[in-house]
Amino acid sequence: MSSAGRKIVHTPPATRPLDLDVSGVDTPVYVIDLGALQRNLAILADVQARADCKVLLALKGFAMWSLFPIVGEYLAGIAASSLAEARLGREEMNKEVHVYAPAYEAAELGEIVELADHVVFNSFSQWERLGGIAKGAAARGVRAGMRVNPEHSEVEVPLYDPAAPGSRLGVTRSQFRADRMEGISGLHFHTLCELGADALQRTLAAFEDRFAPELERVEWVNFGGGHHITRPDYDVDLLVELVSQFRRRRGLAVYLEPGEAIALGTGVLVASVLDIIHNEVDIALLDTSATAHMPDVLEMPYRPVIEGAGEPGEYAHTYRLGGLTCLAGDVIGDYSFPHRLSIGDKVVFRDMAHYTMVKNTTFNGVRLPSIAIHNPAERSIRVVRRFGYGDYKNRLS
Repeated sequence: MSSAGRKIVHTPPATRPLDLDVSGVDTPVYVIDLGALQRNLAILADVQARADCKVLLALKGFAMWSLFPIVGEYLAGIAASSLAEARLGREEMNKEVHVYAPAYEAAELGEIVELADHVVFNSFSQWERLGGIAKGAAARGVRAGMRVNPEHSEVEVPLYDPAAPGSRLGVTRSQFRADRMEGISGLHFHTLCELGADALQRTLAAFEDRFAPELERVEWVNFGGGHHITRPDYDVDLLVELVSQFRRRRGLAVYLEPGEAIALGTGVLVASVLDIIHNEVDIALLDTSATAHMPDVLEMPYRPVIEGAGEPGEYAHTYRLGGLTCLAGDVIGDYSFPHRLSIGDKVVFRDMAHYTMVKNTTFNGVRLPSIAIHNPAERSIRVVRRFGYGDYKNRLS
C-alpha cells in the first residue's frame, strides 16, 4: 500500500468525553482520568487472559510513571526503545522490561542488559558486533531477539509506516541470516499504527509466509505495537482469535506492545485563551502550542477534538486557534463555538494522553503543561507535576 504524494489528514477515533470539572485548574495542563485508564487496562488484561499472551506498555506512547503501579496491576511490563525508558520501566514498575532500538551503543547496551528481560536487535550487523553482550547476560535470563520486516504495509501515512520501501526498521527476508541465529530466541515485527485486528491478520499472514522456517527455531514472537485495541470499534475477539490460533499453530509465546491503546481516550489538555485578534478571521491565541505540546497535530497531521466545539461554521462563532510560540504554522485549526470566546476561557482538547507528554518540547522557552490525575470516585484533580524555568534551562548549557 503506497501513499507517496498523498496528504493524509488523520481523524482521531471517537472516544467518550470525560466527565471533568476543569474550571479551577491552572493551565496549560494534561489531565489523565483514572477511570478511563482502568477501563482500557481491563480490556487489555482480558486480551492477555483469553489469548494467553502478554501485553506490554510501550513507553514511546505513554510514559506517565506516576501511574505505572496501576498499569502494573493489569499488564506484564513495559516495552522500551532506549536505556532511559528501560531504566524508567525497571525503577517505576519493576515487571518485565523489553527493549528494542534501531541501533545500540556498546556502553549503553551493557547497561540495558542489566535492566531488561528481552533485548531485540535491528540487524545482523549489530548482532555480530554486540550480540556477545546479550549472550553474556543469558545466564541471568536475558533473551535476545531480532526484528524482522515482513514487507507488508498497512499504514497510510509514510512517516509512520515501518514497512515502507527502504525502511531502516527490521531485517527483510533477503537480508535475513539464518546461519547467524545462534543465541537469538525470538522474532519481533512491528508494522502497524492506530490500526485494527484486520490489519494484524493480513500482516501476520505475510510474516508467517516470509519467516516460517525461522519460527521453527525460536521460542517467542513479539507482534509489536500499533494495535488500537481499546478503540470503540476494534474487533477484540478477532485479535484474541489470531493470537490464540498462532500460539496453537506455532507453540510460541506471544507479546503485544501497544502504547496508544493504553492511553486512548484517557486524558485531555486544558488551555486558556490569552488573546483574541482579527486578520481575515477571528484568531484566539492560547497558552498552549501545537508544535510544543501536541506535535502530532502537525506531524500526523490531525485535527484534535475540542469539547463543545465543532467544524468551522457549524456554530455561530468561528475562530482559528493559535499556539503560543513564534512558529508561523503553530496553528491547531479552525473551530466554531456556540458562544463568543473571551480572554480567560478554557478550551479542552480531548484524547491528549498519548504522544503528547512523551514528545513535547520547550521550544521558545514555552512552559510545559503541568500533569494532573483526575480521580472520578472523589471527583478531584490532583497536579502531580509542574514545570518551570529549570526544566528549560537544564536541558541546555
